[in-house]
Amino acid sequence: MAKMERSLVEPLNEVNVAQTKVQLAEWGKWFWLKLGNVLIQRGLVFILIGFLLGRALILSHLTPFVLPFFASMYMLRRDKSPFALIGLLAGSLTISFTNMVYVFISTTLFLIIFKITESWRKDHLRSLPFLVFFVTTGTKLSFAYIESSRQLTLYDGMMTGVEASLSFILTLIFLQCLPLFTPTKRKKILKTEEIVCVIIMLASVLTGTIGWSIYDLSIEHILSRYLVLVFAFIAGATLGSTVGVVTGLIFSLANVSSFYQMSLLAFAGLLGGLLKEGNKLGAASGLFIATLLIGMYGEMDGVLTQTLYESALAVVLFFLTPKLFMETVAKYIPGTQEYALEQQQYMRKIRDVTAQRVSQFSNVFQALSKSFSQYDHDQREEQEEREFDFFLSNVTEKTCQTCFRKEQCWVKNFNTTYDLMREIMYEIDEGKGTLSHRTQRELDKHCTRSKKVIKAIEQEITYFKANQKLKKQVQESRKLVAEQLLGVSIVMEDFAKEIQKERENMQRQEEMIFEALEDFGVQVEQVDIYSLEQGNVDIDMMIPYCQGHGEGEKLIAPMLSDILGETIIVHKEECASFPNGFCHVTFRSAKKFVVETGVAHAAKGGGLVSGDSYSMIELDVGKFAIAISDGMGNGERAHHESNETLRLLQYILKSGIDEKLAIKSVNSILSLRTTDEVFSTLDLAMIDLQDAKVNFLKVGSTPSFIKRGDKVMKVEAGNLPMGILQDMEVDTVSEQLKSGDLLIMMSDGIFEGPKHVENYELWMRRKIRELETNNPQEIADLIMEEVIRTKEGDIDDDMTIVVAQVKHNIPKWATIPLTAFSKKKRIS
Repeated sequence: MAKMERSLVEPLNEVNVAQTKVQLAEWGKWFWLKLGNVLIQRGLVFILIGFLLGRALILSHLTPFVLPFFASMYMLRRDKSPFALIGLLAGSLTISFTNMVYVFISTTLFLIIFKITESWRKDHLRSLPFLVFFVTTGTKLSFAYIESSRQLTLYDGMMTGVEASLSFILTLIFLQCLPLFTPTKRKKILKTEEIVCVIIMLASVLTGTIGWSIYDLSIEHILSRYLVLVFAFIAGATLGSTVGVVTGLIFSLANVSSFYQMSLLAFAGLLGGLLKEGNKLGAASGLFIATLLIGMYGEMDGVLTQTLYESALAVVLFFLTPKLFMETVAKYIPGTQEYALEQQQYMRKIRDVTAQRVSQFSNVFQALSKSFSQYDHDQREEQEEREFDFFLSNVTEKTCQTCFRKEQCWVKNFNTTYDLMREIMYEIDEGKGTLSHRTQRELDKHCTRSKKVIKAIEQEITYFKANQKLKKQVQESRKLVAEQLLGVSIVMEDFAKEIQKERENMQRQEEMIFEALEDFGVQVEQVDIYSLEQGNVDIDMMIPYCQGHGEGEKLIAPMLSDILGETIIVHKEECASFPNGFCHVTFRSAKKFVVETGVAHAAKGGGLVSGDSYSMIELDVGKFAIAISDGMGNGERAHHESNETLRLLQYILKSGIDEKLAIKSVNSILSLRTTDEVFSTLDLAMIDLQDAKVNFLKVGSTPSFIKRGDKVMKVEAGNLPMGILQDMEVDTVSEQLKSGDLLIMMSDGIFEGPKHVENYELWMRRKIRELETNNPQEIADLIMEEVIRTKEGDIDDDMTIVVAQVKHNIPKWATIPLTAFSKKKRIS
């Protein structure tokens, strides 16, 4: 029992401990975010920075940091510039009262000149460094003139020039750094120049700690090594050594005795960045190693011991730094994992917003489709009743209005008269102007003007039918528009889903392919996998210049076929234009079937322009489309109609819309485009290259034939030519093809072309069965020749025949097995 209780309590304790850790992490994250916001928003951080910069000196007595910092704050954060001024005055006062007076006078003079020149300066940011330069020069020369008993020397002029030049440069640097301390305008991407500017600013701030010590341990050494450790751990050896060099250089300018620190800091940044894979302990080890190696150059053992203590304190601060702070800083530095995740999150957000907008457009089109297709049955019946009332009112206006029995018929016997009129109308409509004997007797008995009524109904019914036909066409057009809008909505919704498909992280698979090819002796520069889905593999590679030998097709594709377990081919290849360049090759899954085609084409009378048009395109959805269109008649007009039909169909099919809706859309365009009676047929076959299933959509076209060995099968469907009716139903015929099958499609010039033949179908079946070749082009030529020969060489109609053969896709190069790449490691 005790064991059972213990087994139940221990998991509960583990859960409680985990929940406590999560809560502590959340509280810590909230605390540091709150602290950062308070320091920045209330301006306390600017007081601290100003205090340290007010103390910072270059070459023992130059203060180039003061005015650039205040000027930049006044330009970018004017509301917080008083805090910066307070900090600068307090920091300069710790050096001397004269320094504080210099800071006060220089900042006051800057404000006066800034206000005076503000009206005629166009670009304030560009002119600010020059303004700081002239104010620094004037103030420094004035103080030097007073301190040297009104006598300036060459040394004073040189020092003034150095300080003014440094102020000019530091103004440019601070203008790039201070926006980072603005929460509402914080950048998400830092350029290399901006990172260096931040480092210079941080090193300048740390210069203000020179002279501070705890138990003979220098504060500036501790903080500078801590700064190097942080950047080396976050961004690696490159940025770590850069921080070390920049910080050491600025410290050496402030204090010549700190010159050797530049070597220590640079070396520590390099080693810390190289050892950062060992987490914080590895980066700290790099600092200790650098401290030992550089510290050995000291004159006494006490110097090395003191340096080690300073490094130890820097490491303690480094380990106490919250993880949240490290991650926040890393988001701004290119090359870090946090930066990559931040960019991925941003791109994911953009992708989701784009997909949402596309989905919204899809919903709009769907709503429009519903709006066009809604037509209530009750409203239809009500409208029919209203139309009949209008019809009846027109009839009675011509007949009953002046009749003396008007009140007897339409007041006392309204229902009887109304039903009789309706019955007469229907019988005249259906009987083409004649009434049954029973209805005629009832009308003669009921009405004294029966002949006049019948004549008026016959006249009005003509207008009624025309009106009904027009309304029916409008309804059919609305229905077609609704279907088209729905088709566009479906395509856009599929596109939105495709956008939201996030590319998987396939770094492991990329490394496996890279290693497998390298082990085999094939040199590859880069491998990028976009999809490993069965039948939809998509891989990009960058390989060294192959000198046109086809290394991708002959070696890499066969090896990928063995690695991935399916046939891979070269989809696209861009060879380098020079010997030391790289070739970019795209590998895709090979389709299970391929289609070989042959075409024979002839115009009426041997002319150049034929009314027939044909098209063969491979769509991105893995289908192969074959289409023949025959325009009505011959010549330019027929060619234009058939060519326009195929052009529209091709564009719509490429957009991803279903082939049935595509044909309906083309038919609608053709029927509404012109009032002339110009029609065209369409014979479309959509072959799926993965399973060889074919869908036939025949619109007014002749039959097609499938030849499988000695067996010949006919494919036909009854649909009117395109452009006759706006509302058409497309019949689809599906067949399953096999490897080696021949598909023969033809226009009526071929099918009905043979002269003195009573049964065209039997004649065509026999000719196809007697063929002794399986070459599509030879078959097309032979059938065309047979048809023309029966007419003794005359071509009395446009002729087009397209022959397609479906075959298994056999790769050109055999698969190369990789013995070192075991089946257990096969990529999935």
